[in-house]
Amino acid sequence: MSRNVLICVAWPYANGPLHLGHVAGCYLPPDIQARYERAIGNNVLMVSGSDEHGTPITVTAEQDGVSPQDVVDKYHQINTAALLKLGCSWEPNVDHRGVNFGGALFNRTSDNDHQKIVQDNFIKLLNAGFFERKTTQQYYEVTGNDGGRFLPDRYVEGDCPTCGHTDARGDQCDECGATYEAIELNNPRSKMNPDNKIEVRDTDHFFYRLDLFQSVLEQHADQQHKSWKPNVRAMTKQWLEMGLRPRAVTRDLNWGIPLPLDGDEWDGKCIYVWFEAVQGYSTCAQIWARRFAEPNGHDLGADAWKQWWNVDEQGNQPKHLYFLGKDNIPFHTIIWPALIMGLNHANAGLDINTPVTLPKPGQMALESNVPAMEYLMLAGGQFSKSRKHAVWLPSFLERYDPDTLRYYLCINMPENHDTDFNWPDFVEKINAELNAAYGNFVHRILTLGNRLSMVDGNPYKHLEDKSINMLHTVKLEQMHLEISQSLDRHRYKEALRTAMKSAQYGNQIIQAAEPWKYLKLENRSSKESESALATLAFGWRICRFLAIVMQPFMPFSSQRLWNSLGESGQVDKIHWGEAVNWNCPIKWSSTSPEPLFNRLDLSDILEQEQSLVEDRIDENNEVLHSVKGGKKGGKNMNDELEGVTYLNFDDFVKVELRVGRIISVDNHPNADKLYVIQLDDGSGGRTICAGIKKYYAIEELVGKSVVFVANLQPRPLRGITSEGMILAADDEAGNVRLVTIDGDIGSGSLVR
Repeated sequence: MSRNVLICVAWPYANGPLHLGHVAGCYLPPDIQARYERAIGNNVLMVSGSDEHGTPITVTAEQDGVSPQDVVDKYHQINTAALLKLGCSWEPNVDHRGVNFGGALFNRTSDNDHQKIVQDNFIKLLNAGFFERKTTQQYYEVTGNDGGRFLPDRYVEGDCPTCGHTDARGDQCDECGATYEAIELNNPRSKMNPDNKIEVRDTDHFFYRLDLFQSVLEQHADQQHKSWKPNVRAMTKQWLEMGLRPRAVTRDLNWGIPLPLDGDEWDGKCIYVWFEAVQGYSTCAQIWARRFAEPNGHDLGADAWKQWWNVDEQGNQPKHLYFLGKDNIPFHTIIWPALIMGLNHANAGLDINTPVTLPKPGQMALESNVPAMEYLMLAGGQFSKSRKHAVWLPSFLERYDPDTLRYYLCINMPENHDTDFNWPDFVEKINAELNAAYGNFVHRILTLGNRLSMVDGNPYKHLEDKSINMLHTVKLEQMHLEISQSLDRHRYKEALRTAMKSAQYGNQIIQAAEPWKYLKLENRSSKESESALATLAFGWRICRFLAIVMQPFMPFSSQRLWNSLGESGQVDKIHWGEAVNWNCPIKWSSTSPEPLFNRLDLSDILEQEQSLVEDRIDENNEVLHSVKGGKKGGKNMNDELEGVTYLNFDDFVKVELRVGRIISVDNHPNADKLYVIQLDDGSGGRTICAGIKKYYAIEELVGKSVVFVANLQPRPLRGITSEGMILAADDEAGNVRLVTIDGDIGSGSLVR
């Protein structure tokens, strides 16, 4: 039975072109998943679009001397075109099987319908009591003549309060990934006018009561424990253990969705981009329903979006998959679920006096999984649009086959640990893997077939031997099952590797059979010749198998292969199970076979990329495009085990572990899940905030000798500076125990 599958794709800021880090982390994985889900017969709706509000847009506009609208119009067009050129299936908007099977929409947050839905939701949540009004302190840039302006997050830079990085943004540090309030920055300065004086002033804003969702979000996290990846579990757990607190939903900025409130006090304020952008997943579905589902005759008309959003009457929920980078995990496991449950609550006519619950039949569902990616790195550093450290997608696609990029990013996808992009490794994988294994096998089958005599225009029609086929079908059917299972678990590298093994298997059986010895009629008088040519004929079926299973990963080359085999129509419309249909008739194309992929030359690529670098040095001498993308010769990714991030020994010895004795323990005044621990560290003592309140009573802790990280950068945690980290073991089944010392040893002793 088919399932309703909602593919939710992170919304890219429309303030610049997409880079390869974006593609590997957010935009290629959902397309692979969507193509696979459609192929197995599920009803798929894929939603996303350009995030066109917020300070990244206004900062870019100010820097370029244009309007924010000019910026978003330009980059929405550029990025939409690039994604389509990459093969991401945002078009057609309606599934080829019919509108009840779903479709896709890559929208914009400047869309009037999106803005109207967000404003309506704001009022619903306000009336239900989920907002509180607070006077807060915010940085204000002072200019001449008593002028000035409040500085939202991206307009402030400074030193990260967590790691000390000196170019941290006002809301998040690119170096360590920490999120915080701008007021927590050290050494703050105006990004646009660093010499101007900035001061702290009061301003009024609405805050969403995330604290009201603490219990129900913990319940949801417990339910999702086995589904979520380790990085998703860990980051969500960290947020919950810190204790949720109200989060601002308005900001001092003119570019954005205006507050749907009367009164001069709200002039110059808009809805915070985090609050509106995550709603894009539901607004986009609703807009798709109005613009495409209803006109094309969907059974539910303008309510078609509910097919992919609402829990049915039996309590079954649609499959919701959210694709994003690891820095956005809390927004999709904490904040967006809290908004969904708040809206469910408000739509049911309830307010905050009634406890919030998990979704019920007829209400909007929460996520099924969040297959968040780690980072694709460039030259050992994170891809960054703001720092102009990137290889840009539009530029790449101007020069290279999109399927080569899809292959490389998938086989090198940062699923469980950061991976690295570099040109030598890219060339090596395309030439030695994609071309030498897959491309070579296909070319063998097609060119050898062309050298055989034709029967009814088909060289293989009369050569098949079912007994020969049976020697190989079991092996390929097992591979097909493994590919499917890997894709069901969002293990894209694993799935692609297995698909490549089927091409390697084809090469092996053809090499062993040596059919080229028997291409001439006079050489076909033995059982060996019959077996060899039957194996060659089965090679056609392996090619057909490859065209179908490779389609989610490399749609363009799969279509070329499909046509080269004499098959008609579009391969992405073929059911997944057809890959192991061994009874379909062998077909043939009269067109001369062409190689699926071209061999790449590293020296030519580096020369070309160097010329781009020289052309793209900006007036501040910042490199806009990297050539090497890594160390000379490339990183040998094969030396690392899947799921294991290796730590250099020199980095490890930098971590200073020492013994400390717990002197006293108090409840954190601003965080329900934290203790404030006073530790005798052998050199005057220190304060450490620890999220172990759930696992230990105060009286259990006092007097224990524990192991702690002594040289961790101090960081403020809800108003109290934590000066280290106490080590604990977590079996991910709800059991947490401190790492303690067996026997007597002095406080401050070094742990080696």
